[in-house]
Amino acid sequence: MPADSREGPIEVLFLCTGNSARSILAEAILNRIGRGRLRGHSAGSFPKGAVNPDALALLRDLDYPTSDLRSKSWDEFAAPGAPAMDVILTVCDAAAGEVCPVWPGRPATAHWGLPDPAAVEGPDATRRAAFRAAYDQLFARLSAFVALPADRLTTAALPSALVEIDSRLQAPA
Repeated sequence: MPADSREGPIEVLFLCTGNSARSILAEAILNRIGRGRLRGHSAGSFPKGAVNPDALALLRDLDYPTSDLRSKSWDEFAAPGAPAMDVILTVCDAAAGEVCPVWPGRPATAHWGLPDPAAVEGPDATRRAAFRAAYDQLFARLSAFVALPADRLTTAALPSALVEIDSRLQAPA
């Protein structure tokens, strides 16, 4: 698990049903700001098979590397030989309500529900604004996660720290 029982970065898996937008944004953000302490991955219960083009466009506009981002099944992370996850964070309500695989090592889990920017229809500007809003919400939460002191990154403390971050930084309804 986190800082209290292993070396190396804390491995975080972001789950969303389609693994094409929110979870992809979260993976990219955490891998940029994780400072070597946290590493992000993403997956979906029913992956779309492609990253949403609006998510990729936003990340490219913000100078994120995107060549390694792909929509993939959560089965990859439950299979033998997969990296052991320390934290599982669902970022969509549908994935939070699904029966997840049994994750080796009993990772900490939390739910950070966000509106789906991929569900927004309309002109390009409207869709871009929805993706930027999701990005901004994820960036704020992940920045707070990265800033946690070592004593809050332990097996015992991490679940409540993740809930506190979500509660403090929830987007206005």
